[in-house]
Amino acid sequence: MTSKIGYLGPEGTFSQQAAIHQLESLPSDSSCLRAYPTIALLLSAVDSEDVQYGVVPAENSIEGSVNITLDMLANELNLYIHKEIVLGIKHHLLTYAPTLNKIHTVMSHPHALAQCRLFLQKKLPHANLVDTNSTSEAVLKVSSKSIGTAAIASKNCHLVYQVPILAENIGDFSHNQTRFWVVGKQPSLLEKTLKTSLVLSMEKDRPGSLYNTLGEFAKHNINLTRIESRPAKKELGNYIFFIDCEAGQDNPGLKQVLDTLCKKTSFLKILGSYNISHY
Repeated sequence: MTSKIGYLGPEGTFSQQAAIHQLESLPSDSSCLRAYPTIALLLSAVDSEDVQYGVVPAENSIEGSVNITLDMLANELNLYIHKEIVLGIKHHLLTYAPTLNKIHTVMSHPHALAQCRLFLQKKLPHANLVDTNSTSEAVLKVSSKSIGTAAIASKNCHLVYQVPILAENIGDFSHNQTRFWVVGKQPSLLEKTLKTSLVLSMEKDRPGSLYNTLGEFAKHNINLTRIESRPAKKELGNYIFFIDCEAGQDNPGLKQVLDTLCKKTSFLKILGSYNISHY
């Protein structure tokens, strides 16, 4: 059976690079990649089983979480995280313009533009910044437009679309990383996992409710690596909380925590237990 893996396209994105790494865990002759223009369409394709897995950006070390990914997994779809892939990110300026002063428009994904803010302010303060759905989409537009346009993208995009690199490594921080989630329709079957992600909301909005909830993890010596609030899509002041913890589904302490949280919370959803790969 062919295992199709969807990613945020078009070809050349960091999401595709993460998807290629995911192929390493599957027989290479029985898998294929499929590009989707938006994260929403990609996740919907996994939900409808058009693809077996989807590789979506979840969080960047500079710009923070990718909200559409979190919101859809929490509120709209019942999908599960199978793996986390962490990529080092290096941004380059791709353009046919011979010099920086010939560039009037710079296009890229909003996160990429934000991650190169200092370079853009110093070197291209006159340029108009345009958001695109992905870094590769920006390069595609540059490849068919006037000489005064540029894109912020990866070296892989340069190799795929043959748009020259005018400036290398233009990111504001050298240790830029993005973590991607590999998501599927069913939970992972791995018995040994290192990390678990969940989302919850408090039963009552009262002093100490979040403190008491998080204290359950401390009781069982489980370290929390991320706590983030997002609007619950109801009324102002109503939030849900995303939590990552260093405990797999085989951890007996985590099982006790989840049993207790079922009684203490009004909403609890396990997004998945999984392992992590760094590249």
